[in-house]
Amino acid sequence: MYQSHHDEEPSYSDGSVYVSPPTRTRRRLIIAVASVAALLVGAVAVDRIAAARAESRTAEAFQDGMGTADRPSVHVSGFPVLTQLAAGRLDHVDLTAHDIPADGTTRPLPVTRLTVGMDGLKTSGSADEAHADSVTATAFLSYADVSRALGVQVSQGEESGRVDATASLPLAGEVTVSAAVSAASGNRIAFTDVRAEQGELLPPLKSLLDRALEQPIPLRNVPEGLRLRSVTTTEDGIDARFTGRSVTFRPDSSSA
Repeated sequence: MYQSHHDEEPSYSDGSVYVSPPTRTRRRLIIAVASVAALLVGAVAVDRIAAARAESRTAEAFQDGMGTADRPSVHVSGFPVLTQLAAGRLDHVDLTAHDIPADGTTRPLPVTRLTVGMDGLKTSGSADEAHADSVTATAFLSYADVSRALGVQVSQGEESGRVDATASLPLAGEVTVSAAVSAASGNRIAFTDVRAEQGELLPPLKSLLDRALEQPIPLRNVPEGLRLRSVTTTEDGIDARFTGRSVTFRPDSSSA
């Protein structure tokens, strides 16, 4: 087919090809695309600043309410966050706190680590309160903390869902029993189906283990509105899983 020589790009003797500069329309398009990209980058940056402020306020409310030494880590999900804040409600927030101190004087049991997922977290002008429509949480209780609370040495049992408890007394020696771990009403952890595993269960040792295991141990330092659903034994401790609706995090909001 015949092709006009005017349609061909001119070339030079060294083989390079001359490329004509962009037309005015192409230049306008490039400028428009660059402007939109700059606006998007700016919007993302502003939204990230808003998210960081929301995360900081949520962490502050939780720290004040639960009395943690260190501020928890908080992550706000979803984009844009600005529209969520404008509506006064964050879609989903994840929070992780460590070393929540125990309340009460009777067998106080601190929470080693608490991970919380909150849906519908309502924001307000006050930094000392946060309210969530629904919450799922897992409290990890280390065996070291459980042992101190019960007064006997607790470790993972050979069977799933069980722990070993070892009691020792001068002259009476040492004995180890196995106990099943389960969730009890009132946000308590129960130790049942106690079986002798090793050693002789002399009366002083039996009395010590009875005091440690007969009554469920309460978890007093979880936010009010959370309910214990299940417990699982692990190599390093016990995972206690909670759910709740209409949960408020504020000072003195831990469950009794």
